[in-house]
Amino acid sequence: MKLFYYKIVKSKAWLPLSILLLIAMNWAASFFHSSIDFTNEKRFTLSSTTQTILTNLDSTVDISVFLSGDIKSEFKKLANSTRELLENFKNYGGNNIQYSFEIPGDGLDDSAKSKVFESLIEMGLRPTNQQVQVKEGEGVNNRQIFPGAIVRYHGKTIAIDLLQGQVQKSVFNSSDLLDKNSLNSAEALLEYKFSHAIQQLTQAQIPLVGYVYGNGEPKYGFLPVNDVFETLGRNFIVDTINLKSQPFIPREFNTLVIVKPVEKFNDEEKFKLDQYVMNGGNILFLIDVLYAERDSIQNGDLIAYARDLNLNDLLFRYGVRVNTDLIADKHCDLIPVEVGSVGGQSQQQLLPWPYAPLLQSGSAHGIVKNQADVLGQFVNSIDTVEAVGITKTILLSTSENAYTMATPARIELNSLQTQESITKYNRKNIPVAVLLEGKFSSLYANRVSQAQLDTLHQYSAEFKRECTNRGKVIVVSDADIVINQVSDKIGPLPMGTNKYTKVGYANKDFFLTCTEYLANKDNVLEAKAKDYTLRLLDVKKVEEQRNSWQLINLLLPISLVCLFALFYQWRRKINYTI
Repeated sequence: MKLFYYKIVKSKAWLPLSILLLIAMNWAASFFHSSIDFTNEKRFTLSSTTQTILTNLDSTVDISVFLSGDIKSEFKKLANSTRELLENFKNYGGNNIQYSFEIPGDGLDDSAKSKVFESLIEMGLRPTNQQVQVKEGEGVNNRQIFPGAIVRYHGKTIAIDLLQGQVQKSVFNSSDLLDKNSLNSAEALLEYKFSHAIQQLTQAQIPLVGYVYGNGEPKYGFLPVNDVFETLGRNFIVDTINLKSQPFIPREFNTLVIVKPVEKFNDEEKFKLDQYVMNGGNILFLIDVLYAERDSIQNGDLIAYARDLNLNDLLFRYGVRVNTDLIADKHCDLIPVEVGSVGGQSQQQLLPWPYAPLLQSGSAHGIVKNQADVLGQFVNSIDTVEAVGITKTILLSTSENAYTMATPARIELNSLQTQESITKYNRKNIPVAVLLEGKFSSLYANRVSQAQLDTLHQYSAEFKRECTNRGKVIVVSDADIVINQVSDKIGPLPMGTNKYTKVGYANKDFFLTCTEYLANKDNVLEAKAKDYTLRLLDVKKVEEQRNSWQLINLLLPISLVCLFALFYQWRRKINYTI
């Protein structure tokens, strides 16, 4: 073998053989892809659900990413991460994954470009303005960019906002959003957003979601739930269910959404919900157990008192109790408060409003992983109670500086001008949203009436004392999480947006992910649960060791080149010495 190798090296055949070997290796690499992920969090390893979605594609998915051209460094970093992800997608999807990076409206006149921008905004993408250098000596030019993407499959289209789910300092300009933590979270959610979009486009059957009304819930067309119906309509087939007139809830509904009921549920209505769950249905409860609305405090104060919805026994059976207390939290939103007048003009100031807590992820569950704060309003605490076979996961909780007050409670705006002692906020991580999973047992297992049985038999339905399969119920003790505020000038704002400060929170992302988890059996939340560790340089060490590393970076490459040259000359001398 050594003799054979020596003859090849001595002859002139080694060069063409080397070229052929390189060609063969490149050809093989175009068909067979492999990589090793050395990162601790497996950043470059796709989840098993994503791999399954990509390998089962039967046609081309076209992806247009609007992060190209002369853009800010923060967006370039996001663009590079997106490019790496989509290249990884191609490793599993092959030619069925086609992507490009584009400048929307590039090459079009102002009128045509304006129409393109309007269509992107209608699809849910948010523009941001940035200044770019046109040519040397010609100053700068303002340019609108859309940090998002469009995914197309068989004539269907979905828009992906790459920054959705992060706190927006302005709902009309996403450039203020890009602090390091927000950008890191946005990168962590890239796989989930793209795989979720592809799943939505390729799924054979779209989940059916039922919006329940009949107990005072806001109906379709009511402005404060405008974004609820818009969000559901973009992602599911939606139908309404009148709980009073509907004799039973059809099993065809993948999940039910109950938003802000204000009237008491009777036994017949609870029986319908209970049997729907026993037959494998899932429910998202968004309820307020207090009479407390921010509009009522315009006169200076309000009394928050209990609202009897008669749901306690049903929810207790499933594993939770919603308390009739009121949460105050140091980590909260701002509202305008009149602090005086100058020249007869009212002077207002934005002050922290502890009854609008900014709720945080209560666990590492995929529903809330890598999610920004969710804005609440007059929130109640939730206790988990014993329920055999039921797993309870906290989805949202308060900060580490909160407390609860008993109701009835008097709330005054003037109290905001008085600094409360931090020792008063002596409770931490109070649960306000809980996921319940398991085989639920019926509230009516030992007290079903003959009239209820007759109603079921009339529609060929069978009474069930417990779930045949694992069910899922999510209880949120604040319906205002999904109620959108309405601006006098703009109209309905996205849910989770403060109409005074225009700051937007992750309410829509939370609502959509909860509904998706309940309605879709094959969800891709595994991809959302990834950890992206933000590894920042130690500023002190950088300052202290700057000169040393600069010297190493300068001399080390030169030294390596010199060593290689000496080695090459030595080998050449040996080979050609007679």
